[in-house]
Formats: sequence, C-alpha cells, structure tokens
Amino acid sequence: MDKDNRHATTSFPPARILGIETSCDETAAAIVENGRALLSSVVTSQIDLHAKYGGVFPEVASRQHILTIYGVVEQALQQAHMSLKDIDAIAVTRGPGLAGSLVVGVNYAKGLALAEGLPLIGVNHLEGHIYSAWVYPVDVVEPPPAPRFPLLALLISGGHSELNLMYDHLTYEHLGATLDDAAGEAFDKVARLLGLPYPGGPAIQKAAINGNPHAFNFPRARLEGSWNFSFSGLKTAVLRVVRQFEAKKQELPVEDLAASFQAAVVDVLVTKTFQAARKYKAKEILVAGGVSANRAVRTAFLEQNEFPVHIPALSLCTDNAAMIAAAGYFRYALGKHDSLDMDVLPTWPLLPIEGRGSA
Repeated sequence: MDKDNRHATTSFPPARILGIETSCDETAAAIVENGRALLSSVVTSQIDLHAKYGGVFPEVASRQHILTIYGVVEQALQQAHMSLKDIDAIAVTRGPGLAGSLVVGVNYAKGLALAEGLPLIGVNHLEGHIYSAWVYPVDVVEPPPAPRFPLLALLISGGHSELNLMYDHLTYEHLGATLDDAAGEAFDKVARLLGLPYPGGPAIQKAAINGNPHAFNFPRARLEGSWNFSFSGLKTAVLRVVRQFEAKKQELPVEDLAASFQAAVVDVLVTKTFQAARKYKAKEILVAGGVSANRAVRTAFLEQNEFPVHIPALSLCTDNAAMIAAAGYFRYALGKHDSLDMDVLPTWPLLPIEGRGSA
C-alpha cells in the first residue's frame, strides 16, 4: 500500500507501526499510522476465563496468549489490508505487567522483527495508555487535534494511579502515585465486598446508576502537600459499613454504597488533577487507563471548562495494542529502537531515564 500524508504528524516521518500487547489478560494487535490514525485493532479478552478466580490467574493468562497471539496479529493485518511488508516497525509491550504474559508478546515480536528485518521497539505499558489519547479512527473526515504540551496526564487503571507532567513526546516528570491500592484495584475490592461480579469497575458503575452518591459520606484522602493518592482508607470505610449492615442482618444497600464509593474516588481524582494542572501551568489534561472508561470519571472531567481534556475512546481505555503502536511510533520517529536481546521488565516505572528531556 502506498503511504500518503493525510494523517501525517507534524515534524515526524510517516510510518506504520504494528503494535502487540500481552501485559495481562488481553491478547491484542493493532496497526497505527503516524502515531494517530488507527488502521486496525484486534483485542481478545480472557475475562471469562479468569472470572471464576475473582482476578487474573497468571499461568492461565500466559498459556492463553500463546494460543491466540498468532491469529490476533494475522487478523490485525487483514483488517488493515496489509502484510508485514507494509509495516515499518514492530512495537511491543515490554512492561510493566505479568512476566509470563509479557514474555509471550515480546518473543513473538522478536520473531517477526528478525524474520522481516524490522526495527523492534519496547514500549512501557503506561506510556501506551498515555498515547491512546492520540489515536483516532482512520476514516474520520477531520482528525481531532493532538494533545498539546505541557500537559498533565492522569493514569488510572487496575494497577496504577499516578500523575505525570508531560513536557514533550516521551518526556515526563513523575508527580505522584498511589501509596496503596490503585483506583481500579479499589473498584475490584469494593465490588467483592458488595457481592458484585469481576471486573469490579463496570459492575460498580452499573450498580451506581440507581444509587445515591450522597447516601454515605465516605472519606477522601487528600494527602495535602503531595500529589499522591490513597484509596485503602476508603475501601476500609466501605468494609466497615458493610459489616454494620451484616451485624444487624439488614439488606445491604448495594446501589447507594456503589454510588457513594464511586463519588469519593472521582472527587479525589478530579480535585488533585486540577490542582496539579494549575500549579504546573499545564495547557491541557489527559486522562487514560482502564478507569477512564468509567462514566462518572469521564463526565466529571469533560463537563468543566477550565482545561481542555483528552480521554481516549472507550475501546482504547482498557488494554489494547493501538496505544502500544502509537507510543511505538514516537519512539521510532525519535530513533529509539531496541535490540533482539531486549528482556521484559515486569515492574518498569514510567520515568525519564536521564532526567528531564530524555525518555
């Protein structure tokens, strides 16, 4: 296929990147052009396999990745009407994530890169979530504006809740993170307390629709003087209320509890993010990660007029390969490639390697 400049990214060369994501329990592949235009995206979920465990079972996840990765990559190429000959580089999630799952994706990417003579790019999963905000469907008439720097990026997922100030592409200043439970982890744990199914985020959102967010005055951990988050106290407060109802043998007001818990989480996330954006004079705010799919979170950020806010499409909030391909593009454009001896990094933080100005 001939490349054109319709989806060109200012000052960067045109390129089509195949992204591969296997950090947890989704096997995904996607092709993104110039870091923004989504040509194809395939995600195979394992939720049904892990639901009976109440969370992801690592050995099951890695084995399922092995079974599905070939077909997922082939389907992504077919959706884009391409072959590997049309691809400029291969990006793959290197970490953080489950070691066994990461190894499957990285080794498969290495094999493709070696066989086709393509550059290999290891991508931080958290960086991928940030770059999901750059991605849009290829068939849109007018591409949406890209996020502008400096921007304040809030990452909220099952394993991470953190604030990063982004000065330029691949350039971050870490401001704060959760000191205990991540936002998504808190959703999962509270859902179990309320007898709701896994995954907890969608279950609590559904239950909260008919609930009163003011029914219970749950605590908000502000952690004044830092940009960190803490949700363990909130989780404990919910547990205390649940036990009170159980002790009295009263029916649990699940909808009110879900709505009140959700409101407390959203309040803290929004308040701290806007405070940080003001202090560091960010031009825009970016919210990404699985919890950014939550309706209350999206509404709270998008219905204000102080800052332009970028939140990915719902299909790009949870783990996917489009975000890996997008982040991989900017690494490719800036000459940041990896060798075939690249290893996985299960606990890889999103931090500049050499301080501000590097990645």
